[in-house]
Amino acid sequence: MVFTMSVLRSSEADGERRGGTTGAEALFAEAMLASYRRAIASVAAASGDIRAAALRLAAIWRAGGRLVYAGAGSSGLAAAEDAAELPGTFGLEQSRIAIVLPGGIAEPFRIDGGAEDDAAAGERAITALGDLSRDALIVVSASGSTPFTVAAAAAARRRGAFVVAIAHRPGSPLLVGADASILLESGEEALRGSTRLAAGAAQKAALGMLSSLMGFELGHIHQGLMVNLKADNAKLRERARGIVATIAGVSDAKAEAALRQAGGEVKPAILIACGIVSMSEAVTWLAVAEGRIDEALRQWNHGRKPEQGSVA
Repeated sequence: MVFTMSVLRSSEADGERRGGTTGAEALFAEAMLASYRRAIASVAAASGDIRAAALRLAAIWRAGGRLVYAGAGSSGLAAAEDAAELPGTFGLEQSRIAIVLPGGIAEPFRIDGGAEDDAAAGERAITALGDLSRDALIVVSASGSTPFTVAAAAAARRRGAFVVAIAHRPGSPLLVGADASILLESGEEALRGSTRLAAGAAQKAALGMLSSLMGFELGHIHQGLMVNLKADNAKLRERARGIVATIAGVSDAKAEAALRQAGGEVKPAILIACGIVSMSEAVTWLAVAEGRIDEALRQWNHGRKPEQGSVA
């Protein structure tokens, strides 16, 4: 599906019609920038809570649990975007990731404001996921009081999920009812009431930190590189080759050969390029190290006998 937006031609833009940017526009632009700076500062202030939640999410994923993302309106879109990136960025199984939005995800860019008020729909969406006792719910709401979102979080917690809540109002129902609360005090919007702007920027940054720190804990980030990415197109295959070459310190040709031997999987390809003989041995060493490349190489270099485990 292709989404289009109607916009003014550049020759008809307000600035050109009036002969340039007005003082009022400049002041508004500065106010927006100031609000974005507050938004990022709010994420920095919550970094300890974000890291603690990420560690718990990593443990849940490693134990076989699912990640469920929920939200409504622009907050729901931010949650859905983060969820959608996880399989490609960190190689996480698509089947263990769920997205809960009012009206479902068939047409996520059509925001139905009225659906946000349907608490019963939020509860039904969570109930449809079945047993959540091994799973985690990441739920986002600017106000922390959106009926759909609050009901979804409450239903998930009753069904045994570990609930991580992100909201902007202290003491809001969503934060109070969560197992892990991430408060983003991003302040007033320059465009009042439009929570897709500064609040949205804070949410995107917080969600990105949360999932990336989880990926780091799972061993899917090494030297700032995505070592468990899903290389399913030409650009990402080239990136995978560069990652193997960089970490293993080998030529592109040797990195390419290692990737072929590893069936395109980056982590074992790195170990193969470093001198581990076979794919099966590389997989075993990764299992011993719980998916961490540095630990797998350390144990291999020290000549420890690998014992079968499970790769993160």
